[in-house]
Amino acid sequence: MSHTPGPRTRSGSFLGEVKDAVTPRATLLVLGVIALQLLFIASYVGALHHPKPTDVPFGVAAPGAAAGQTVGRLERLPGSPLDPRTVAGEAEARKQIMNREIDGALIVNPGGTQDTLLVASGGGTALATTLERLVGKAEQSENRTVRTVDVAPTSPHDFNGLSSFYLVVGWCVGGYLCASILAISTGARPSNPRRAAIRLIAMALVAIVGGLGGAVIIGPVLGALPGGVLDLWGLGALITFAVGAATLALQGVFGIVGIGLAILLVVIAGNPSAGGAFPLPLLPPFWKAIGPALPPGAGTWTARSIAYFKGNDTTASLLVLWAWAVAGSVVTMLAAVLPRRGRREAELPPTTTG
Repeated sequence: MSHTPGPRTRSGSFLGEVKDAVTPRATLLVLGVIALQLLFIASYVGALHHPKPTDVPFGVAAPGAAAGQTVGRLERLPGSPLDPRTVAGEAEARKQIMNREIDGALIVNPGGTQDTLLVASGGGTALATTLERLVGKAEQSENRTVRTVDVAPTSPHDFNGLSSFYLVVGWCVGGYLCASILAISTGARPSNPRRAAIRLIAMALVAIVGGLGGAVIIGPVLGALPGGVLDLWGLGALITFAVGAATLALQGVFGIVGIGLAILLVVIAGNPSAGGAFPLPLLPPFWKAIGPALPPGAGTWTARSIAYFKGNDTTASLLVLWAWAVAGSVVTMLAAVLPRRGRREAELPPTTTG
């Protein structure tokens, strides 16, 4: 006589559902989320909790031997906050600041006790304030005073010069969110090159629309950031596509895990090292080194140059963004082609030997 098992108890059913839900793959994904969470905290707090100026490019304009004496005095400041060098005069100092070669300059007045400090808050209000404090203290120790002149001031509606950073963050978010949605809706890895190309085309269209929308909102609508709408539009489209293409590439190689890797690169590593809240000379060495090579850092530098420095010194950062865009597109296509070839070879009938 066979025994028919009765219905499972409520506790047994619950434990069974838990066991079915907690698969090894799900466990790894949850552990990955925890790792990203902790890395987020470590990166933001580690990069931004104690801003400290180190080797800030700084000019000194003074006649004769006074120039060398002033440079030597600034070089000996505790902690090496400045990297001073002589400049020919005030006009040359202003030119180098606008070309983003130096972040500030001291113009020594040989006929009096008041000197002039040139800063550029458009490159970061925190840095301009730090220079004012450092140089003011150094001048006070020599019984001199200093008058501060802002040669590239921020917009009255750009509090602390953060609008350019938030604009770039928004473009970056649009890039990896769009790529992530494509992965969630149709699969992380495109099944063939045609679908990979369609994803890249869709990403380009989103980048064009998002770039224009961001440029219009930050400029004509809110008046938060000066600069040409067309220039900012082009920058926004490039940033959005670069981040989106990189995310598609990571998904094509690593599957759904690629979304987490994109967040690791753009959000966890890229945002705190972008020079947004604190410009690069105020960041710890590691973040100062990686920031210019990542899309948020390259984008923030370019946006500030467009807004406040007449578009000067943008070649290197634009090349970084183009490199991310091109590399992401190539890897996305290769990830769709190579697995397909592998499947074709696997489907070939086995050869026989005599």
